[in-house]
Amino acid sequence: MKDLVPVERIVRGIYLIRGRKVMMDRDLAELYGVDTAQLKRAVKRNIERFPPDFMFELTKQELEDWRCQFGTSNGTRMGLRYLPQAASNNRKQTKEKDRL
Repeated sequence: MKDLVPVERIVRGIYLIRGRKVMMDRDLAELYGVDTAQLKRAVKRNIERFPPDFMFELTKQELEDWRCQFGTSNGTRMGLRYLPQAASNNRKQTKEKDRL
């Protein structure tokens, strides 16, 4: 059995975007122990298991606002080739039968 993820690690990856508490795709991928591209592929492959608004792509302005939440000065791209996506755990329950 895998070790449980400390709550502090989860909490520090939660941001407020569009008035919703979300985790960025790269933070969620880290929790699952996969790379970001693999997480996105798994979500697309199993899209019927998630609510329609589970994951959304940030706009350029939202990316800038997100960067300001933690004061990064790592340039404009932050090592990102694409705008990041944010995943929310809304009121609808996801069917997590299988691990990503």
